[in-house]
Amino acid sequence: MSVATSDMSGAGPEQAKAVLIAGPTASGKSALALRLAEARGGVVINTDSMQVYRDLRVLTARPTPDEEARAPHRLYGTVDAAQNFSAGAWLDAAAGALAEARRAGAMPIFIGGSGLYFKALTRGLSAVPPIAPEVREAVRERLARDGVAALHAELARCDSEAAARLNVADRSRVARALEVIIATGKPQAAWHAEALPPLLPPSEVLAAVFLAPQREALYARIDARFATMLAEGALDEVAALRARQLDPLLPAMKAHGVPALIRHLDGALSLDEAAAIGCADTRHYAKRQFTWFRHQLPEFCWVAPEEAGNYLGDVIPGRERSERARNP
Repeated sequence: MSVATSDMSGAGPEQAKAVLIAGPTASGKSALALRLAEARGGVVINTDSMQVYRDLRVLTARPTPDEEARAPHRLYGTVDAAQNFSAGAWLDAAAGALAEARRAGAMPIFIGGSGLYFKALTRGLSAVPPIAPEVREAVRERLARDGVAALHAELARCDSEAAARLNVADRSRVARALEVIIATGKPQAAWHAEALPPLLPPSEVLAAVFLAPQREALYARIDARFATMLAEGALDEVAALRARQLDPLLPAMKAHGVPALIRHLDGALSLDEAAAIGCADTRHYAKRQFTWFRHQLPEFCWVAPEEAGNYLGDVIPGRERSERARNP
């Protein structure tokens, strides 16, 4: 990898702009962001919906403490698993991290795999207000008692557009759409039409890349990484979550590997079976990430991971561009 280097003290307008690094899980995003942050005096800002949870450092492949010590990292492990942390909540936190980086004259480097977060960052977010906890709890209780089909039927009566758009089996999204109409009296589409302005308009983005490794190599890396996670304590993390008896619909409880490993701890699956399910779920998610970014954020430049450092070194201004830090 090659990354242009520069002194960030007294950073000018170009250094105040952000770099966006997206890609499927296990594509090498974190390593690239860390090398760029070290070379350019940057701040790594988490843009992954699962790495916000403090309970799942190993299973979500968060940066290690040693890696976090090499460059400033923000928004990692800041949220309890019992919290339903929304894209809006992340965007508020990201605004604070961005302002902090700019005050310090540091390059903001947003890195992660959550397409919705990147879309909210660069396109703006629906203005849906926070849903009252009692409304959310009532809908979740009905979901558990009556099933998703009953909620979808009710949604069809009060927000037919959302019901037509959503799969009847999509428990989380059906419940969310019903929560919105009950709490606000307005359908989701009406709120989406009132989107808030983007935190990072195009003029404030230096580069936006999507790491696109070869699929078979990526899938092999996903499988190997899951095995490493188990060896490094992922099962202990899940056991601690299971002991808390949290709502299984919470985002942290649906992180890849968590449901299958809970079934293993319950005696329903062997560890090998649970690991196979966790790997398969992660591979399917990676496939969806490719599709989502291709259609939803076409402005991102797709690059092979091994070429990303050179690409960023070429597109990011720096007076020392000719003297690049090279990886062996």
